Amino acid sequence: MKKKLSLQAIIIIFVCIVVALSLGITDLLISKGIISSVEETQKEKALNVAKMVAISPQVVGGLEGENNQEEVQVFSNRVKGLTKVNFVVVMDMKGIRLSHPDPGKVGRHFRGGDEGPVLQGKEYVSISKGLLGPSMRAFTPIMNSHGKQVGAVAVGISLENVTKAVHKGQMGMVIGTLIGIMIGVVGAVGLARYIKKILLGLEPFAIAKLLEERSSMLQSVREGIIAIDQEGKITLVNRAASKLFRKAGLEGNPMGMNIEDYLPETRLTRIIKSDETELDQEQNLHGVTILVNRVPVVVENQPVGAIATFRDKTEVQVLAEQLTGVRNYADALRAQAHEFMNKLHVILGLVRTEQYDTLAKYVSETVNHRETEMGFVTKKVQDPVLAGFLIGKLSSARESGASLSFDCTNKLPTPGNPEVTHELITIIGNLMDNAMDAIADSPNKKVELKLDYAEDILTIEVKDTGMGMTTAIQNKILDKGFSTKGDNRGFGLYLLAQAIERLEGDLIISSKPGKGTNFAVYIPYNAEDE
Repeated sequence: MKKKLSLQAIIIIFVCIVVALSLGITDLLISKGIISSVEETQKEKALNVAKMVAISPQVVGGLEGENNQEEVQVFSNRVKGLTKVNFVVVMDMKGIRLSHPDPGKVGRHFRGGDEGPVLQGKEYVSISKGLLGPSMRAFTPIMNSHGKQVGAVAVGISLENVTKAVHKGQMGMVIGTLIGIMIGVVGAVGLARYIKKILLGLEPFAIAKLLEERSSMLQSVREGIIAIDQEGKITLVNRAASKLFRKAGLEGNPMGMNIEDYLPETRLTRIIKSDETELDQEQNLHGVTILVNRVPVVVENQPVGAIATFRDKTEVQVLAEQLTGVRNYADALRAQAHEFMNKLHVILGLVRTEQYDTLAKYVSETVNHRETEMGFVTKKVQDPVLAGFLIGKLSSARESGASLSFDCTNKLPTPGNPEVTHELITIIGNLMDNAMDAIADSPNKKVELKLDYAEDILTIEVKDTGMGMTTAIQNKILDKGFSTKGDNRGFGLYLLAQAIERLEGDLIISSKPGKGTNFAVYIPYNAEDE
């Protein structure tokens, strides 16, 4: 398999190439400008020196015979030394030199062949080869005080010097380019390391793989997932969430929308501000009840968003009912197995003592009691899930040694809403468990369960002969986590209160220390249509 370059190597190579290309092109463009600028500067320098010599009184006087011509030679060489040009030559109108760096050339004709135009009054720059080698020459006519031309000045700058000046400028550009490339390399390494740190040391292909896996996982889960950023913008919605939104009548793609505009009843934005987690909260989503977990997303101790996972409460209740039914069925079988073993021991004892008449009577009573009990429950309670639950509770009570009586004044039909069954199991189950705990240390262990259905109102009444409760305990008994039985308790009656509230029912508690407790629950109950 071909090895992939690391992100750090890619960034360094890319930045270096970009810096080198940009600086190279810049160098090329600027070099042309430097060459042109250097040449133009040298031309101006030569012309300025020539003009300065042309207006000198010593030179003009020497050409007109007013001064000694040797002064022209002295002055020209002095100017040459001060301006560092290659030569300063003064000539008369016949092209005869009055000055030259080599005194032996004074009095001879100017050499180069490019002096013609200046003797005709023109000022110009040319390149030619003379006695001192190839040079850039600036020619300027010399005028006397009457404006008459009396000679010319030729100032030469060696082309070698011009070339050196150009190379000096180019070397500056090359050095600058190399320094720029070095800075670019250092910057590229620093940038690569910084990006690597931000990406937690992961390579791009690893990030892409993680993103694909994350997306697949989020889309495959059955729970709906929605996430928002710090501004409240929706950044993630998985397939299950979209399905629930459509079920609730919410259409369109919510990605990028403000969560308050799409779901005005949401609490996600509050989670970001409060930085608190909310678990197993109910929320009505346009008629669809969902169970929601809301969690803030915190990075480096700063909230950067929030995420909510949720599921249709109906699905959760179906699962809960299935689990509750299996558990109740197992508890009932376990209780009946224990009870059956006890009865077998009684039967075995009667057989061994040969009390056959008593044995026959005992077996008959046992069979009739079982048939009567199960028949009564199934006849009065038409909901099979609730009926099975009650039979299991009766068996558990007998196994624990308590006396449990069950009465149902009128027939209880199946509820029109299946969710009511789940809530009733929560209410009756917690009331029964609380009553069984209350009589655990009581010498008289009795629990009474009564159901009464009339005029669309279901009354549930549970009495026990336990130790009772004070008024202070009654005021706190429904609080979450409050219990008189030790730590990690106190959730049953809290769930009971929530279930009653969801069914819009009422709860009345009557209790006195030493005289037991009576719980009465009143719930609106709509029967299933026949």
